Amino acid sequence: MGYEYMKVRGLCVDVSYLVMGPLENNVYILSDGESAIVVDPCMDADAIIGSLGDLKLEAIVITHAHWDHTGAAAELREMTDAPVIASAVDAPLVEEPCALGTSRTARPCVVDKKVAKGDVIAVGKMQWKVIETPGHSKGSICLFCIPQFGSDPEGLAVLVSGDTLFAGTTGRTDFEGGSIEDMAVSMKRLAALPDDTVVLPGHGALTTVGNERRTFARFGWEEE
Repeated sequence: MGYEYMKVRGLCVDVSYLVMGPLENNVYILSDGESAIVVDPCMDADAIIGSLGDLKLEAIVITHAHWDHTGAAAELREMTDAPVIASAVDAPLVEEPCALGTSRTARPCVVDKKVAKGDVIAVGKMQWKVIETPGHSKGSICLFCIPQFGSDPEGLAVLVSGDTLFAGTTGRTDFEGGSIEDMAVSMKRLAALPDDTVVLPGHGALTTVGNERRTFARFGWEEE
């Protein structure tokens, strides 16, 4: 089965992504040209591996435990020996999934490393800061990389936002574990990032922090 495959230019790391599954998830491949991270493997581990080319998969990162972001994690881990990384809060739901307000669950997957606020995921030349962003789920996280910790110091900073922040809106807060109050706190954290930060959401079009100032303003965070 073919999937839409996109590359993003001008960032501080190499970014490509596949649009996969019934909810059109963006499955990201983040790399320094040699080592790679796959974020939120939705489905079809073979297709994801095929998209890596010569890159060595060093880590699989899950932004939150919903089935459409974890569906291929276990298989991808088995096929590549890459460790799975998730938040300490959502990790139990990756390892023992439940429906979380939907009728679907993913295959259970071992979480090799549990992360929290302020932790850094270092792969190759890349260093990704973990930002805790509950609201869509209790353990949602975003990943943030600035040029001096990427592979291209001339490129733009990158935020991998999962289902926390989309172009023009936020993730839903009405699932089990969701909270509009938590989302407001998370928006304050993201509003502090530079305007030219490129946002890679879990679904839909890419955006920037600057473009989402109106989204932040709905929660009272117009400026920092």
